[in-house]
Amino acid sequence: MLRLCWAGDLVCATCNAGQEPGYYKENQMNQCSTCYGRGLIAHKDGSDTLCVKCNGKGKIPCATCGSRGLIKCETCNGSGSLLSRSVAIIKWKTLSTRKVNATRGAASVPDEVFHRAKGVQLCNTQAYQCTPAFFADSFFLNKFSSEVIAERAQVPTTARIICERHTISVVPVTRVTMAHRRQSFSFYIIGYSREVYLKDYYPSRYCWGLCPCLEWLKL
Repeated sequence: MLRLCWAGDLVCATCNAGQEPGYYKENQMNQCSTCYGRGLIAHKDGSDTLCVKCNGKGKIPCATCGSRGLIKCETCNGSGSLLSRSVAIIKWKTLSTRKVNATRGAASVPDEVFHRAKGVQLCNTQAYQCTPAFFADSFFLNKFSSEVIAERAQVPTTARIICERHTISVVPVTRVTMAHRRQSFSFYIIGYSREVYLKDYYPSRYCWGLCPCLEWLKL
């Protein structure tokens, strides 16, 4: 007993109709349609003659497969294999979720300024699915890490996740206030890359011509 389409053959549905899918039996014979299985042909005078179609056996081989139990597979043309090609288009995409928790004094600094700045990395983990980081001496960092993990980017149902990365960095912020003739303005120095953030009104409100106010910082 062989499985379906073995070496380019299919199970014959004529003589193996009652078999389990994928299996067959050889030498299945059908009743002769000429003598109705008697092997003899009856005549009006009461005599009988040998049935020439079944040679007196009353059964004949399957007309579809010749009682082999198998027929040629038209799908593979009897070769037992298929030549096919599947094209898969894979697009790689990085989904990121960023969260900034600034102190009250630096709340006016836009988040994108913090994203560009360099700080001290406290956590950098990579896994198929990251879990919140644990800091034994900081409840605030534990809570912040849990919030970031909970707000992870939504992944489309048709996409597959390769891995996740979870990082936490502390970016130092220095607020500088400068005054001249009872007028003052403030700006911020963010991160170890010393990026400077000034509000839109500076220097047009306080300076005239070329302004050397920041030269002393050596930025």
